[in-house]
Amino acid sequence: MTQLSVLDLIPVRTAQSSGDAIAASLALVRTAERLGFTRFWVAEHHNMPAVASTSPSTLIAHFAAQTSRIRLGSGGVMLPNHAPLSIAEQFALLEAMHPGRIDLGLGRAPGSDPVTSYMLRGQRTTTDADPAETFPTDVETVAALLGSDRATASGPFGEDDQPGVGLNIRARAYELKATPRIRTAPEMWLLGSSNFSATLAASLGMPFVFANHFGQPGIDQALDLYRSRFEPSEALAAPKTFLTVNVSVADTDDEAQLVTLPQLISMARLRTGGALTPQLTIDEARTTQLTVAEQESVLEQSRLWLIGTAESVEGRIRSLAEKHGVDEVMVSPVGGAWAADPLDTTPSRERALELLAARFPELAA
Repeated sequence: MTQLSVLDLIPVRTAQSSGDAIAASLALVRTAERLGFTRFWVAEHHNMPAVASTSPSTLIAHFAAQTSRIRLGSGGVMLPNHAPLSIAEQFALLEAMHPGRIDLGLGRAPGSDPVTSYMLRGQRTTTDADPAETFPTDVETVAALLGSDRATASGPFGEDDQPGVGLNIRARAYELKATPRIRTAPEMWLLGSSNFSATLAASLGMPFVFANHFGQPGIDQALDLYRSRFEPSEALAAPKTFLTVNVSVADTDDEAQLVTLPQLISMARLRTGGALTPQLTIDEARTTQLTVAEQESVLEQSRLWLIGTAESVEGRIRSLAEKHGVDEVMVSPVGGAWAADPLDTTPSRERALELLAARFPELAA
């Protein structure tokens, strides 16, 4: 049996405000919950005109407050952009408000340009390590802070008191807690599309998600490494993983291909250095002239994404799950909207989930 979940980037299209885009995603998460999808994750991206998912914890709080069953999570929080304690505090509070429904997916990529990453993390001294290099330690810190109501992050913070600091931290450990009392903890996942992330997840005994929707090669090797090197932890006794994939599902193959065109063009421009704009409507996309490089990118992505009728996409999803030995597949519905569609919804994305759910009776269970 293959369970399905949903990944959402909160796309912003022509004429939409950020509020409109979030409202459209709220309609999507409500549809996913009604249909029995397991979880709904939002991804962290910054300074992009076509993406509104800048703060996963804020979006999760909004969606969780207006749903009742579906798990909400980050796919993921880009930890190099943030202080580990800040992320632990945010997700400890989310779990306290919605116990048993919160996932914390962590990633190593910045999800933005270097200037934005610098501004997010704040000014650092010239002796500070690159946050990407401290990622393994930062992941362990977050895990320690969320482990239980006694979890602490500690270490030597200095040889002598510094004037004006006001803390006696002379060569001793300082106790930190994400929240005064943790009764349940978010489920932590490590995200990645490389052997590095797979190996780290295995060594920490954490669930692992291969970001297959990026179209990166190497999924077989990464999953093999994860499973062969997995070390059981207090949180997880055996390997646990799923993969992600971009999907567009409609009543006909031609319609599925057409509604995917706005996102295909957005990704082509991102990959070829073209002008980044809000996501085009389907009306605009079908009349847009593409460069040769953009055309090649659109064709390449079309082959990698699962585009077609529910019957054909169902078969490809089940084949992926069986081939890679995963029990769950997270779909990212990439359909766009017509200019006449209401700004607070994206009917093609909701329709894709409805068509898929009809082919997966295990969702109802």
